[in-house]
Amino acid sequence: MDLSLYVVLDPGLCRRMSMVETAVAAVAGGAGAIQLRDKTATTAQLVQAGRAIRHALAGSSARLIINDNIEAALAIDADGLHVGQRDLPVRTAREALGPGKLLGLSVESLAQAASVESSVVDYIGISPVFATSTKPDHAPPVGLAGLRLMAAVSPVPCVAIGGLTAQNAALVMAHGAASVAVVSAVCGQPEPEAAAREIFDVIHRWRQDRPS
Repeated sequence: MDLSLYVVLDPGLCRRMSMVETAVAAVAGGAGAIQLRDKTATTAQLVQAGRAIRHALAGSSARLIINDNIEAALAIDADGLHVGQRDLPVRTAREALGPGKLLGLSVESLAQAASVESSVVDYIGISPVFATSTKPDHAPPVGLAGLRLMAAVSPVPCVAIGGLTAQNAALVMAHGAASVAVVSAVCGQPEPEAAAREIFDVIHRWRQDRPS
């Protein structure tokens, strides 16, 4: 699984360009995963939006992941589901998804990262690394030191999120992240494809230059 650049769609930020257009642009810029996250949408609205995004991304290798709505994920036949600590239990989610889909779990502490079951969860989202206005009610930032510790104890790959940009993407990769997740660094940007490409290029260069 290579999620590389993981773009989380935010309907509020995607006003200048629709979520479908943003998703297509982000994938053209190198994003390997698109997460549809809309906490205010009904299941029917999520299904409609998710199906439109899935159709638009047909033929690409990008994964479509739905945030915190198993019914929508199944109806869309999405590539996976992402849940938080207070959402659907991961074992319940895995049973509903089956073995062929991705399941991600948000973690905010060392204990949560260490307790992940690799037979159930495919990746964890470590958040927030830095403070971010995209999610005002987020937990205290874990910082680079926290990211390194959590990545070290996690039995599955780590996706870092929270205040990440092209300027700090290499830093989070160097501290144990397998993937960089962004929201406002791509969504709502005047040119989301170029914004995604800039971050993707940083990740690609870091992987090429890192010590073996």
